[in-house]
Amino acid sequence: MTTADADNPTFEAALSRLEQVVQRLEKGELPLEESLQVYEEGIRLSRFCHAKLEEAQGKIELLVKDAQGEVARDAKGQAKRKPFEPEPGDDKVPF
Repeated sequence: MTTADADNPTFEAALSRLEQVVQRLEKGELPLEESLQVYEEGIRLSRFCHAKLEEAQGKIELLVKDAQGEVARDAKGQAKRKPFEPEPGDDKVPF
């Protein structure tokens, strides 16, 4: 990642860098100090990616809320992940 990317990375750039970090650590060829620095970078990247995924999940849940403001649930009671997907046998159009 470049300096500009490091200041405001995209999820994809951070995930790609995290994959590189994991590969470097898995090789086991780094000196201890460098391993610690790379590991710390990996933890930061992992937390960043996790936060971005949580943010995306929140946005998706907002999109699938029903008319009463409740999260729409599927037949198993799980939150729907795809907006505007009708249940089987449900002929209603959401708008």
